[in-house]
Amino acid sequence: MKVETKYFGVVEVEENELIHFEQGLPGFESYRSFVLLPVDETGVYYALQSCEEAGVSLIVASPYLFYKEYEFDLGKQMQLDLDIGKAVDVAVYSVVTLREPFKESTINLQAPIIVNVNNGKAKQLILADEIYQTRHSLSQEEGGEQHARP
Repeated sequence: MKVETKYFGVVEVEENELIHFEQGLPGFESYRSFVLLPVDETGVYYALQSCEEAGVSLIVASPYLFYKEYEFDLGKQMQLDLDIGKAVDVAVYSVVTLREPFKESTINLQAPIIVNVNNGKAKQLILADEIYQTRHSLSQEEGGEQHARP
């Protein structure tokens, strides 16, 4: 299917690449179908692009590339909502706010986006843990696993 994007013009995506947010994303509740498109050659940053509205696109990255000790519990309800059986079924992304200069860019660790890589179901989780904020610096700490503890 063809998707009109904010950053890349019209792109062709396969149905199995779609990510479905049953309730949308906070602030974008009316948009349910998205796709991840790589922004850079290194595969660090992605555009979480709405398939329904070209102007709706968020820059995301794996929080584990920046904070390898990042961890949280998914909880039973999240596992049920997304049909998650094992930790390897999960990909975690965090929204990145790009700033000028780039070193002032931040990543939101308080509201990770959880994706079941097997079925494309996704949901944003709002963490109650006070150690995680909406604006953490992008300290280039490498490593870490790309999964949460179910």
